[in-house]
Amino acid sequence: MRYTLRQLEIFVAIARTGSVSKAAEQVALSQSAASTALAELERQFDCQLFDRHGKLLILNALGKSLLPAASSLLTQAEEIEQLLEGKAALGNLKLGATLTIGNYLAILIVSEFMQHHTECHIDLQVKNTQSILQQIAGYELDLGLIEGSCHHPELIAEPWMDDDLAVFCAPEHELAHKQNIVIEDLVNATWILREQGSGTRETFDHAMRHYASALKVRLELEHTEAIKRAVESGLGIGCISRLALRDAFRRGSLIEIKTPMLDLRRQFLLVWHKNRYQTPAITSFLDYCRSLTTTKEARHV
Repeated sequence: MRYTLRQLEIFVAIARTGSVSKAAEQVALSQSAASTALAELERQFDCQLFDRHGKLLILNALGKSLLPAASSLLTQAEEIEQLLEGKAALGNLKLGATLTIGNYLAILIVSEFMQHHTECHIDLQVKNTQSILQQIAGYELDLGLIEGSCHHPELIAEPWMDDDLAVFCAPEHELAHKQNIVIEDLVNATWILREQGSGTRETFDHAMRHYASALKVRLELEHTEAIKRAVESGLGIGCISRLALRDAFRRGSLIEIKTPMLDLRRQFLLVWHKNRYQTPAITSFLDYCRSLTTTKEARHV
């Protein structure tokens, strides 16, 4: 075998970061050692894996073909190392969740899963939909739990849970107790919304697509709790997942604005790379997530 796992590890790190210096930090090598390892790998096979643009390295066609195979081989090598060390085979899981799922569902799901699989270590990252999909496509995450759509040709998106958004306001807002809300009320209101690139904003924008140019968006915030606080303080009305509003609606600190004219339904998705090697941790977590929806559906039969 004319290559080493270390060379592949450095290649994958450079592919993910686009930089030899950043990759060297990830694999705990000097920059010169990482650069030498990549150069030696390319020299051994008389090939080039990156296009060079100054200090930036961008995967070429051959590099893109190699990345999934190299990532999968490194994952399997890690499994072998854990087995040789006497550890269970389930291994580690790098999980990404979008903000609504991460803040209101993922922690509960992960904690319950780890109670049944105490040997599994999970690294959970909570970001918006666009960021999670980019990291899955770049083999930085094994799985994603997202609330937006996925159109990436190399990613598999499986429908998971149903969800819907709710429009809401402070109890003192003029729309709080108005009967028969019409679309003009929403167009004339001031809005506090999630940022572009989030699944929540995507669903809202699609529902209001015919009125987008007339909307008055006062604030765009990354976190649902910040939106709730801003709406509570009277800065405007908002639209986020009903999941994030249950307690506030129950307490009466926020009031739902009924909007039957809007389609605010959506689905949470399970997402992974189609070329990603399916480790025992990945398959076990996918099966566990699927079982949650099966159990939920059974309760309604």
